[in-house]
Amino acid sequence: LEEYLKLADEGMNTIQLDVKDENGEIGFVPSAVPLAAQVGAARSYYRPREAARLIHKRGIYLIGRVVTFEDPRLSEGKPDYAIKNPDGSVWHNHAGLGWTNPYDKRVWDYNVSIAEVAARAGFDEIQFDYVRFPTDGDVQSIVYPRKTATPPGWVITQFVHYAAKRLKPLGVRVSADVFGLSATRDLGIGQIPRRISKHLDAIYPMVYPSHYGSGEYGLEDPNASPGATVEWSLADFRQELKKGKAKAQLIPWLQDFSYGRDYGLDEVKAQIEAARLMGARGYLLWNPLGIYTPGALAPSS
Repeated sequence: LEEYLKLADEGMNTIQLDVKDENGEIGFVPSAVPLAAQVGAARSYYRPREAARLIHKRGIYLIGRVVTFEDPRLSEGKPDYAIKNPDGSVWHNHAGLGWTNPYDKRVWDYNVSIAEVAARAGFDEIQFDYVRFPTDGDVQSIVYPRKTATPPGWVITQFVHYAAKRLKPLGVRVSADVFGLSATRDLGIGQIPRRISKHLDAIYPMVYPSHYGSGEYGLEDPNASPGATVEWSLADFRQELKKGKAKAQLIPWLQDFSYGRDYGLDEVKAQIEAARLMGARGYLLWNPLGIYTPGALAPSS
């Protein structure tokens, strides 16, 4: 943590800390949520109150990330909370990771209860990630126990509404990550930005240029045009939020990693400038290895 806090000297003013990650592991032991220990999810990587104190001491805003429905720990420890194969076994995606059931309100309660612990410890914002239905693996074979007639887009919206109602009274902001293409098309995963943003303080589209196919926005290779890709994508999101009359802040996740082509300072800066031009209320940089481009946060001349 100390290494990342040094980035404050380069201009960093926000840090995201995993509360619950893609493996279903919680970075601390939430005594108020005994189920976490029962399924082997609780870890002692940090003490949330101490981490918040340390981060705030440097004047940095603290976001707690809660990976929501992808949860190998809970799906294995409580199989009745999981989505299933037709034979009743726990379904896994291509990476072998189990998912919990978005229709099951016990899953909702588990995730929000963990988020409440972080909120009470002093985190400034709770950001829900993987707040969607699965995308990879044999999704056609999935059986959803407790499934209702409610379409996926309303299931996710209802979860976000439920989470916000429980968390906002604690004085914490509530946000969610969404796919970059979710503004203009139904991806079948339940993410409808204009709906969920009505209940959020901020929405974070993941507008990584490497994740857009050839021809998107009329660009032969969106990955080779990072500024234009981010600009077009955020224009779509602005329009989508306007349709929904949502007041949530639009804050993009930008690409600070190489995938398909090398990314360096110029590519990262091009995205940052595009976000500013589109009126984004800030931005977050993502690198899966946690190695960030030197100078990217420095003000442009």
